[in-house]
Amino acid sequence: MLEFLKAILFGIVEGITEWLPISSTGHMILLNEFVKLDVSPEFWEMFLVVIQLGAIVAVVILFWNKIFPFRFDKKPVIQKDIFEMWFKVIVACVPAAIVGIFFDDILEKYLYNYVTVSIALIVFGIAFLIIEEKNKGKKAKIRKISQITYKTAALIGVFQLIAAIFPGTSRSGATIVGALLIGVSRTVAAEFTFFLAIPVMLGASLLKVLKFGFAFSVYELGILLTGMVVAFVVSVFVIKFLMDYIKKNDFKVFGWYRIVLGALVLLYFGIFA
Repeated sequence: MLEFLKAILFGIVEGITEWLPISSTGHMILLNEFVKLDVSPEFWEMFLVVIQLGAIVAVVILFWNKIFPFRFDKKPVIQKDIFEMWFKVIVACVPAAIVGIFFDDILEKYLYNYVTVSIALIVFGIAFLIIEEKNKGKKAKIRKISQITYKTAALIGVFQLIAAIFPGTSRSGATIVGALLIGVSRTVAAEFTFFLAIPVMLGASLLKVLKFGFAFSVYELGILLTGMVVAFVVSVFVIKFLMDYIKKNDFKVFGWYRIVLGALVLLYFGIFA
């Protein structure tokens, strides 16, 4: 019973941090330092990624009309702009996919620790503050998803690559920072980040499940499903909050949060480790 309560806690943290630019993987790694699930290291490695599928389902449901290219009103209609958007998303996925397929084990072994997470939290927190200050008063060049070119998508993909390498960077944080730098509005940057998460996390989850195998025990499957369902429910509310928040506010508050959290974690483990 206690482990299922822990899974609920991990699901809440995942649902909140997956979409806010503060690093879900980083928070999950840090949470595991204090609240460890009683599971095998192999299952934990898989759980850390696959729990994100619950959060992805929330995106699919909330943005269905913007991501599904077919309409069946009076007659079937193919929306070419949505099809083209998905091709751009695929282009943005390529760098992270290459790294994930060929270097996943190396990254897991050497970078998934509190030091890397804390440093990434601080560095990208500072980046948020600098970029938001630099962009203050500027009008974004790209204010619609359809205005994102293949070149822009590829550049956003490069920024996502940073998050794929360094846990604590935040996939959404890295792509949003990158998008802001190249003139994309906050709202469009956030939406494109959400859409980009769908194939990225589906691919990452498939890779982890294949690596772990399908021989789940009933206990392990229960833990995983609990975390995913909770992550889904929490994500629905967090995504709605974020989309309303960025219409009136910048990302500086998240930058400060990252810096303070990273510093506190380094201080804590520096004293008690």
